[in-house]
Amino acid sequence: MGVTRFVLASIVLGFGVAAASLHATDLPRPTPSAEVPDVALPPELDRVLRDYERAWRAGDAAALAALFTEDGFILQSNRPPTRGRAAIRAAYEGQGGAPLRLRALAFSAGDTIGYIIGAYGYGDGPGDTGKFTLTLRRKPGEPWLIFSDMDNANAAPHRPSTPTPSEPLRQDTGPAKN
Repeated sequence: MGVTRFVLASIVLGFGVAAASLHATDLPRPTPSAEVPDVALPPELDRVLRDYERAWRAGDAAALAALFTEDGFILQSNRPPTRGRAAIRAAYEGQGGAPLRLRALAFSAGDTIGYIIGAYGYGDGPGDTGKFTLTLRRKPGEPWLIFSDMDNANAAPHRPSTPTPSEPLRQDTGPAKN
């Protein structure tokens, strides 16, 4: 019975090494988000991004909310979901005014439902600050409206160097002693 277990273990180990070797050499590496190229949008979808940019740059919460369906959502990082045009307008009050840049990475659109996956940044600087998905809806023959806007930053939030109220203050007393 000991020889059988040894042979079985050797076979399993051999398959594991072979699989790891294949995994390491044959699979493509993920592309960093900064290298994902833009895609050209049809004019009716591109209008959604350009209108969003204009309204954001102007700090116009009413114009931003008007881009959404009546029952639309905004799903921002570190905040609960916001639903409905009035709530979206209130959430956007005081936001904006910055030179927002939106670019599309992928999209699809049917007759009444579509989406845009994209990246955003500010000003003329290189690279993206974050990424987003827009879920779009429309009635046949009408302009696209945003049903949901989910975004998040590319970098983790900066942690404060001071302890939070739940963390005890520590004083550095030099090297630890045993």
